[in-house]
Amino acid sequence: MRLTVEANGRARSVDVSGRDGIYRIVIDGVEREVDAAAVDDTTFSLICLGSGRASREVGLGPSPVPGETAVHMPAGVAVVRVLSGPPGRSGRGGGGAGLAQGTQQVVTPMPGRVVKVLVRVGDEVRARQGIVVVEAMKMENELRSPKDGRVTRILVDEGAPVEAGRPLVVID
Repeated sequence: MRLTVEANGRARSVDVSGRDGIYRIVIDGVEREVDAAAVDDTTFSLICLGSGRASREVGLGPSPVPGETAVHMPAGVAVVRVLSGPPGRSGRGGGGAGLAQGTQQVVTPMPGRVVKVLVRVGDEVRARQGIVVVEAMKMENELRSPKDGRVTRILVDEGAPVEAGRPLVVID
């Protein structure tokens, strides 16, 4: 399966093939062989079969932008959107499909600390524009607008600790 994905704002070419839990994954020309097994509905155990046989647990969670998924890894959180690939994949290949409608809240998918609020009440924002930066596990994660609109409320202050799922900003 060939996909084009956006991970933390950067487009990547991804080829995946495999069976029986062993996958050959090529990301931007770099090949890896991975043994993957589901731990539960949102958590996967990955063992890289190359040198070192590194083991990682990866969790999948919601993102404030429809069509995106927050991928929780030991090194931090990556926000991923499938831009093109087989029909029925998240993102539907158009990059603009699935944008939110109506009043939306930007929520944090992970616990952390608000490093920077990038907007003010009344600001006009575009879909996928950076709204708030949250530090989690020593990595800064820019949370983006789920739609074009206007910032109507800011619910957090810079420096404030936040729990996963906490609303940060409201966009109309």
